[in-house]
Parts: sequence; structure tokens; C-alpha cells
Amino acid sequence: MTVRSTINSAQPPAPEESGGGSPFIVRFWGVRGSIASPGPATVRYGGNTACIEVRCGGAHIVFDCGTGIRPLGESLVRDGGPVDIDLLLTHSHLDHISGLPFFAPAFDPAGRLRLWSGHLPPERPFRTVLADMMTAPLFPVPVEIFRADCQFRDFQAGQTLELAPGVPAGVVVRTCRLNHPDGATGYRVEHGGRSLCVLTDTEHPAEGRDPVILELLRGADVMVYDSTYTDAEYPSRVGWGHSTWQECLRLAEAAGVGRAVIFHHDPARTDDALDAIAAEAAAMRPGSLVAYEGMELCL
Repeated sequence: MTVRSTINSAQPPAPEESGGGSPFIVRFWGVRGSIASPGPATVRYGGNTACIEVRCGGAHIVFDCGTGIRPLGESLVRDGGPVDIDLLLTHSHLDHISGLPFFAPAFDPAGRLRLWSGHLPPERPFRTVLADMMTAPLFPVPVEIFRADCQFRDFQAGQTLELAPGVPAGVVVRTCRLNHPDGATGYRVEHGGRSLCVLTDTEHPAEGRDPVILELLRGADVMVYDSTYTDAEYPSRVGWGHSTWQECLRLAEAAGVGRAVIFHHDPARTDDALDAIAAEAAAMRPGSLVAYEGMELCL
């Protein structure tokens, strides 16, 4: 697997840069949790909230619509041409959806967006949640301002998803429920013998490990995991719905994951603090990464 920085580029690498066969590319556009935290202390890792872009097997997938989706949208507009994207939402807390009204491709009549949500009750689907957010006095324009073909697809966590009709059957998306207030969904994307798991936001059990999560993770090439806290910070935050970077590495080891990616950084976590975590993580489990804006993985 290749790791590189693509802060000034949205173009996928040549297929041979991937781990065999067609490309499986993962880009990080937002890596923070809770609230955006721009400023001089976060300039290297970035202050935007959660947004991860994946391209594999003809599928164009985006995990979450935090503030990082705005620069992603600008990049896609520069590339030219309409988009055809599956937006997979982990959950609908504001730090994971507040960037959607600023996603430029949503205003292109030629674009197609499918918004998947697996954590909400049937009586309150994601379109309703989004419409409530984009309503006065919270927001000046309604959801109807979007001009792209937006399809809202609610499901139950635990299902396997069928993405765009044009996506080959070789791209499989499996899901599971996560432990987070108001619910959340974890994902596993598989293509060409490679796999990526995204688990955020989630809190680990007090004892043992969730067998459903272990099954989803088993043998994955890469796991992106909610690492908001440290083990030392966690006892005063039990029940808040988040995990630690040390638990990220322990879980990766237990599930036989190839590489763990520490993600969803606390908004107060400075670049220097993340540098220290990166060094500790590399010593604890070599190959572990701390996510930053512009990081690209070629599986």
C-alpha cells in the first residue's frame, strides 16, 4: 500500500500505483470530530470535520459530509464534468453533515447523488433531518435548492448495499451498527481482494469487544477508526460515544487489520500533540497512521 500527500491534487494515481488491478484510492478531506478547528495549531493535520473520498472499481464513494466536503466539492468542479457519487453517512450529527449545503456538485443539474443512511428510524429519514437543518432560522435556504438528482436511501445497519446501477458487482459495501448516541453505522468496502473499513463515531465496550464489529473488520487492509481521546482522557468521557487511539490499535490487532488509521481527532488536539501520538502509535503497532487532510492511501 502506498501513502502520499495530495493536498494540491485531486487526480487519482495511475492504476499501477495501487495494490494490483484497478485503483483503490482513499483520500482524506476532513479528519476532525465534533467541530471544525482551523488555526495555526492545526494547520498541518487540518481542521475540517469528517469527509473521506474513495474511488474503486468504477464507484465514487464519499463517507460523511463534514466541513471537509466543501474543498472536495471545489476540487470536483475544477476537474469538470458531472459527478455520480454515493454519499455514505455514518450518522447525522452536525459535524458529519453540516458541509453538505456547501458541496458544489449538489447544485449541478447534471450531477447524481445517492445519500445512504443506516441509523435513523423510519419515521424520521435522513431527508427530513437534512430539511430540518436547512430551515429558518438555522439556515437561509431549503434543501430544495439542490439541483442535482439527489436520491435519499435509508437502510438498516447490518445490510449489504447495492450502489449505483453502473457500479460493477465487484464493489461490495457491508455495514454494521455502531455504539454512539442517536446511532451510527460502520462500513466495509471491498473490491479486487482489497478492503477498507470506516468506523466513526463509536465507543468501545467496557469489557471485551463487539463481535459484530470484529466480524466486519476481520482481515481488512485498512481500518479508519474513531480515535477522539487517549486512554488517559477516556475515563472522564465514558458514555460520550467515542473511543481512543490506543483502542484503535488494539482493535486492529484483534481483528487482523493490516493498517490502522487514527481519525476523528479531538478539536483541541494540536499538530504537535498528533505528532506525539503518531510516534507512539508507530512504536505500539508499526504501520499505523494518523489521518491528515490531503493524505491519500493506494490500497
